[in-house]
Amino acid sequence: MNREYRGIDKTTDVLSFPQVEAAGGGQPEIRGPKEPEGAGGAGTFPLGDIVISLPRARRQAEEYGVPLYDEITRLLIHGLLHLFGYDHERGGYEAVRMRKREAELAEALCR
Repeated sequence: MNREYRGIDKTTDVLSFPQVEAAGGGQPEIRGPKEPEGAGGAGTFPLGDIVISLPRARRQAEEYGVPLYDEITRLLIHGLLHLFGYDHERGGYEAVRMRKREAELAEALCR
C-alpha cells in the first residue's frame, strides 16, 4: 500500500487517508454543526481511514519491548494525528510538535 499510494517502495507501519482536506496544507478545518453528506449523525463525520500493518506492529512491539496492544495504540494515535494535519515528515518543529502531541494523547489514554 505504501508503494501504491505514496510511491515509496518499502514497508511502513501506519498509513492515513484523510477525507477532509486542509486548506493550504495545514490542519483541516472542522466546522459544525453542518456535516458532510453521509455523516454518521449529530456532530459526527468520518475524518478518514487509518491502516495499520499488524506484521510491522508486531515486529516493532518486540523491538521496543512493549505489548502489541501498546504499539497498535501508538500507531493509531500517530495515524489519527496525520488525519488532523500533523506531519512529522516536514521535519524540525513539525516533527517535534507531532511527537509531543502523540505523547500527550498516549498518556491521557493510559490514565
